[in-house]
Amino acid sequence: MPEAEIQDTTTQNTAVEDESRQQMQMVIVGHVDHGKSTIVGRLLADTGSLPDGKLEQVKATCERNSKPFEYAFLIDALKDEQAQGITIDSARVFFKTDFRDYIIIDAPGHIEFLKNMVTGASRAEVAFLVIDADEGIQDNSRRHGYLLSMLGVGQLAVLVNKMDLVDYDRAVFRRIVRKYKRFLRSIDIDSDAVEFIPVSGMAGDNVVNRSEPMTWYTGPTVVEQLDVFVKEAKRDQLPFRMPVQGVYKFTRYGDSRRIIAGTIDTGRIAVGDEIVFYPSGKRSTVLGFERFNTTETNEMSAPYATSFTLAEQIYVTRGEIAARADETPPEVSNHLRVNLFWLGKLPMIAGKEYIFKMGTARLPVRIRRIHRLLDASSLQTHRRRDQIERHDVADVEFEFDQDVAFDTVEAIPYSSRFVIVDDYEIRGGGIIRSIGDNNDEWFRENVRLRNFNWERSHIAPELRAERYNQRATLILLTGTEGTGKRKISNELEERLFTDGKFVYNLGIGNLQRGLSADIQEVPVGRDEHIRRLAELSHLFLDSGMILIVSGVELTQQDLDLIKVPVNPDSILTVWIGERITTDITVDLHISNPEDSRGSVEQIRTALRKNGIIFSL
Repeated sequence: MPEAEIQDTTTQNTAVEDESRQQMQMVIVGHVDHGKSTIVGRLLADTGSLPDGKLEQVKATCERNSKPFEYAFLIDALKDEQAQGITIDSARVFFKTDFRDYIIIDAPGHIEFLKNMVTGASRAEVAFLVIDADEGIQDNSRRHGYLLSMLGVGQLAVLVNKMDLVDYDRAVFRRIVRKYKRFLRSIDIDSDAVEFIPVSGMAGDNVVNRSEPMTWYTGPTVVEQLDVFVKEAKRDQLPFRMPVQGVYKFTRYGDSRRIIAGTIDTGRIAVGDEIVFYPSGKRSTVLGFERFNTTETNEMSAPYATSFTLAEQIYVTRGEIAARADETPPEVSNHLRVNLFWLGKLPMIAGKEYIFKMGTARLPVRIRRIHRLLDASSLQTHRRRDQIERHDVADVEFEFDQDVAFDTVEAIPYSSRFVIVDDYEIRGGGIIRSIGDNNDEWFRENVRLRNFNWERSHIAPELRAERYNQRATLILLTGTEGTGKRKISNELEERLFTDGKFVYNLGIGNLQRGLSADIQEVPVGRDEHIRRLAELSHLFLDSGMILIVSGVELTQQDLDLIKVPVNPDSILTVWIGERITTDITVDLHISNPEDSRGSVEQIRTALRKNGIIFSL
């Protein structure tokens, strides 16, 4: 006989798991008042798996409050839920059959709590979607189905509930099946792989016991369908992925170790494994695990937090993804093709900068293009839009100022999910489908290969920074012709040199006459000149220098290309001139360049504020 434990999301999970048994997480979703909680309550009641006295307790509470008893009250444990008759948060039910253990997540159906539904569904491997046979397919019936597919929940069963209200009419059931299958096909879901089950949560038909009024249905009941779902691969059997949470260094007593800390999303790692960090491509070997007040180990696996030291002390940062060198690597790009759902009250606008959060990475992002926008309530598709409205879902191409490491949802779902933050709140989220269209991807791939095989200096960047009292930086001075960029760059170099800084002023003309002399007479595009400037800048910064470069009317495309080999955090962009004439994003705008001394002081002030020069 199955057993169950009921728990809402405000309490701590105290269920003791039998590690020898298989466990599966599933979510039950659907439009508000279509009977999700009732079905779960009936499932528990009809299997006799409620805790002792739970059913009687809820019935007594309803009687005291002069409310008719509903099976939904068995899991609607929050006071606000019972007061309003809707599920606000995601209640969790721990349920066992002879076959395996289940965590059933009862997600809210009201559109105002769509974010809570997404939170619950993102943890699920399989899903039940409930449709009211009397009301039929509603907005959230479609919207939830689309969000499930976006979240990578690949196994779905649809429960056509409240069949007792339509006199168990087979024609009503078939009509809903036909219409919803048509919707599933429109969003690229294999409708033939989805099981449709006619049920009545209130009467108990086809939940646990077979329905006498629906002898025409011969498929599985709800409890039978639970055991039909196929368990996904264990997380520790997938390729190793660990987003870097932090890097800790202890300098007392000559301790030069760097401890890399994070939570393992998938896979396993052991002492002696070669690790590659993406997107930087830096690599080293695991020397040992750092553990406090516990036994030592030579191996760690998902989903546990861990920290380890490396044989070679390389410089990595929070947000990078660690992977094993002998396994399939993550993808790397600054253009992503994603499926996105938007929950913000204000629309998401193409061209506006938002914050993209995935794992421990936090990066500025912009919509480059909206390929397709779907109104899930009407099924209308729009292709020429420049913004995404609340509760819309969209096929979007994102653009970043720097590379991001990721996996597609088909490969590893855990490292393909992201959220979008605007004004310090989560406004949307989605999954990564593929690398976006990008003309300079060959350059990015070349840089990744270069970093992968780079013969690094034995002097770490932070040691150079400490010695030089500066942080290696590329200062880009740009503006229209004749605005005094050359004079300002010369005076800036002289002033920083006088301050004791390690600085060099590189004229683009010198680059063209030297490194790029071989392409002066060859019809190559501007990008090749910028690419060579970027590679040369990378070498200067690797040596710990402050490099000053001036150029006429650099564009955002030029800047994006420079950021391929040069860390965006190591670039200070300055526009010289009264009016900015290109689309470039600048850190400092000097509108009165005639005062060259004052211009130099403005740049020095920006260098101090950004922690580039430590002392003067």
